[in-house]
Amino acid sequence: MLRNDFYTAEAQGPYETASIGRLELEDGGVIEDCWLAYATAGELNADKSNAILIPTWYSGTHGTWFQHYIGEGHALDPSKYFIISVNQIGNGMSVSPANTEDASIAMSKFPDVRIGDDVVAQERLLREKFGIERLFAVVGGSMGAQQTYEWIVRFPDKVQRAAPIAGTAKNTPHDFIFTETLNETVRADPGFNGGEYSSHTEVADGLRRQSHLWATMGFSTEWWKQEAWKGLGLGSAESALADFLDPLFMSMDPNTLLNNAWKWQRGDVSRHTDGDLAAALGRVTAITYVMPISEDMFFPVRDCATEQSLIPGSELRVIDDIAGHLSLFNLSPTYMEQVDAALGDLFGRETS
Repeated sequence: MLRNDFYTAEAQGPYETASIGRLELEDGGVIEDCWLAYATAGELNADKSNAILIPTWYSGTHGTWFQHYIGEGHALDPSKYFIISVNQIGNGMSVSPANTEDASIAMSKFPDVRIGDDVVAQERLLREKFGIERLFAVVGGSMGAQQTYEWIVRFPDKVQRAAPIAGTAKNTPHDFIFTETLNETVRADPGFNGGEYSSHTEVADGLRRQSHLWATMGFSTEWWKQEAWKGLGLGSAESALADFLDPLFMSMDPNTLLNNAWKWQRGDVSRHTDGDLAAALGRVTAITYVMPISEDMFFPVRDCATEQSLIPGSELRVIDDIAGHLSLFNLSPTYMEQVDAALGDLFGRETS
């Protein structure tokens, strides 16, 4: 079984785990012992009214959020809020293809998990582990935004405020096709044999190809044109691949990426309302700020704005950043100040 040290506390920061028991999945599978990895910051207040949930994105972990978004001086301030980042199922930290001891769901046999399964598991964790019945806010980027939308549609009475960042409530055909190209980089690798890799070197080429796809679509054309990689202390465009993206993606577990991609492709809250997206988003009662990134080629502003117009009382807060979707990694000097300003405003809004 392929293992590496990317999915460890040393690499991602401290975390805890908790079992929520048997989880029956939307697509008919089951995880007999579904356990989630999570990290917290701050203290839960006496009436449990200050909890903020942070779901994770494709390839990401709780560590990404704690590194960039959470801390004093940020809107996600642990001196005010109890912040809990829950790793999505199959992301390498929570129960996943490479870390389960259940041979029936290990590796290539790991079941198909949907965004809805993640949210059901998160709700159970919050309620059973912490006694949290209602969240002050849910904030998530990319696949975390998909989970944010699922929360406010599936559990409208349990969320007071929501900020989906750089993501959509219903995945687009373009994103489905792009995500399939990510999968193809792994499946076409000579080391892929139904998911059973014996060593990380067997998939290095496939993961490198995935890195280069992210370089093409994750960053905007303007980011490359303006040589914005210089702001990362890199000496050339080639270095942005060799010294930044390649080491990141080549550290990951390929089965984890395949698991994440499958659910990304099928993210769609309209399945709750027989395909009617307007009806699904019309359920939302949370104060919602939809926050696309101006140069994002996965989730362009027009797609996010169309969905935002269907959410009662919502606002569109565009983050202006040339880095595109990978702005989520806080790569530009003005990115985080825009996020903090929008979230600070959202958190200050009074709810009923």
